[in-house]
Amino acid sequence: MAADDTTPLGRWLARDDDEEDLWRRLAPGPSVDEVARRISAVPRSFLEPGLSVRALVGDVLEELVPDPLAPLSAPARQVAEVAALVDADRDDAARRGAAVALWTWASQDDLGPTAPRLLPWAAARVLAAMAWRLAPVVDPREWLADAERRDEAARTFLFWGGQLPAGEDVATARALLESRDSLRRDQSLGQALEEQRHRVEVLRRLREARAREAAARPGHE
Repeated sequence: MAADDTTPLGRWLARDDDEEDLWRRLAPGPSVDEVARRISAVPRSFLEPGLSVRALVGDVLEELVPDPLAPLSAPARQVAEVAALVDADRDDAARRGAAVALWTWASQDDLGPTAPRLLPWAAARVLAAMAWRLAPVVDPREWLADAERRDEAARTFLFWGGQLPAGEDVATARALLESRDSLRRDQSLGQALEEQRHRVEVLRRLREARAREAAARPGHE
């Protein structure tokens, strides 16, 4: 199954984020329950139809996008690009997914910081995951109404943000996330996800082979 790059799922698959590599380098994060609690407290204003994700980014992630007219750093530019695409696509579920992610960061000002703090350095990837990977199969309104779906959203936020849930090791966190992964369990969409994961794995092996070849050349230091 080939995904259209202009659909939410197509945009996600086109990113080719390396899931296996990310599992190997997670930083400590807050607990899933703590993140889920913050998701459940999202203000109604973050779920309004026609919400501007780009405007929310400017309000919430000021450390990444301090001035929309100033030259952007690479992380800030990536956040702005994802937000602009979410707005341009006019998909309300995707907008709500991105908005919930932004509220989760904003909640550290309103509800106090998590311990450890939620990391903003992978904000673009988190916005993409929540808007394009999870929201198309589980509407963000279900994250608020159903505890298991909220747990899935919290785990998705933490994982793609590069953080390991407090109190869990990698094997446990991975098993729990995969058991709740609505996209992977959807037969009509899961095939596209597996094809993307295979493509990323092939590209990684090619990079590793080239690195070994370069290291074996005479004169390599």
